[in-house]
Amino acid sequence: MTSLVVHGGAWDIPDDLVDAHRHGVQQALKAGWAVLAKGGSSVEAVEIAIRYMEDDETFDAGRGSFINNAGEVELDASIMNGKNFRAGAVAAVQNVKNPITLARAIMDESDHILLVGIGATRFAREHGVPTCRPDDLITTRELERWREAQRLGATATREMFKKKKVPVGTVGAVALDRAGNIASGTSTGGTANKYPGRVGDSPLIGCGTYADNMIGGVSSSGWGEALIKVVMAKTVLDLIERLEGDAEKAAREGIAILQRKVQGFGGVIALAKDGSHGIAFNTPRMARGYMRSDMKTPVVDV
Repeated sequence: MTSLVVHGGAWDIPDDLVDAHRHGVQQALKAGWAVLAKGGSSVEAVEIAIRYMEDDETFDAGRGSFINNAGEVELDASIMNGKNFRAGAVAAVQNVKNPITLARAIMDESDHILLVGIGATRFAREHGVPTCRPDDLITTRELERWREAQRLGATATREMFKKKKVPVGTVGAVALDRAGNIASGTSTGGTANKYPGRVGDSPLIGCGTYADNMIGGVSSSGWGEALIKVVMAKTVLDLIERLEGDAEKAAREGIAILQRKVQGFGGVIALAKDGSHGIAFNTPRMARGYMRSDMKTPVVDV
């Protein structure tokens, strides 16, 4: 069986942005599924699906990401191959429109896993990953949001997350290909008006992303600081193994742990090695979609 699950972030998505999130997830799912349907690899499907959402200004990833307190866009991303446990990640990178592609280059072409800031940009230039000007990542919508945050002095505090009012449009994907290989990836611009250099769960293997062919794969979204504390992606993966492949129950139990132990908010998508999926979140909404080879049409919801 082949299978693909994608997400476009778990948060209180406003009514006027629901359609855009649904469309973006649907198109990302379509792009990733086209790779799997042709016999392509799970790694390729994950990268393509996430690249689509990085290019879609609807989401907090790539162009259109949130602007930090210093007026800059800093991007994080990670990808992992469950066949060989190779992984690549970037954090606080400013000159790359598609950080998931840079993360994959690090995974495939180096012995490193995580590169940050200027070093990540240098690696991109040396390995043919397209770079861009910092301003190319900024949209009018996010500039206006940043100016309002500066006026109010608003930052993403614990209280704001408890009220579920912090926008978090992190994107991610998990795929199972014909060869039985699982890959997972996650990409984000972090939280709005964040402190420069702040890094959440998305680029941290085991927190935002994890994959293991013998068990499954997971991608997380939400309040990064809380997700890090419970090592969210690996926790859900361990639950899949403990629950004998029940990805849906594992996802629900993972979110319950997040809320009970650290009062966190977020969502997860998961795949078990048999291609069955699980999705859970404790935010008002989560943009998500899935497709399996035993289905005639994909399912997308917000």
